[in-house]
Amino acid sequence: MHGILYEEASIWQFLFVSCLLGGWAAWMTGRACAQTWRSYPQLVLYILGLGLGVRFIHHALFEGTMFSLQYYIVDTVILLVFATLGYKYTRTNQMVKQYHWLYEKASPLSWRAKS
Repeated sequence: MHGILYEEASIWQFLFVSCLLGGWAAWMTGRACAQTWRSYPQLVLYILGLGLGVRFIHHALFEGTMFSLQYYIVDTVILLVFATLGYKYTRTNQMVKQYHWLYEKASPLSWRAKS
């Protein structure tokens, strides 16, 4: 996996920056987009920018490559997964709470019409 998903000397550096720090920021970005009723394509644009920020942290803290398309794509895909989960989770709770007479939770990430 070294060299494919991450370039740091240790996978722990990758997990800390991309998954923990970046994942938390992406979750919060997805949550904020859902709370302000923004569309999913807007969320994707925000995550593209956040991907650059995560690449900068890799570069600044661990001397990683700043402008590497391969690692940027890997980081951005991970961030997009976290952001989508945060967006869907928050939007589901919104729909169920604000329109409780119309919808009920089908799962933590989806809702359905009440019968």
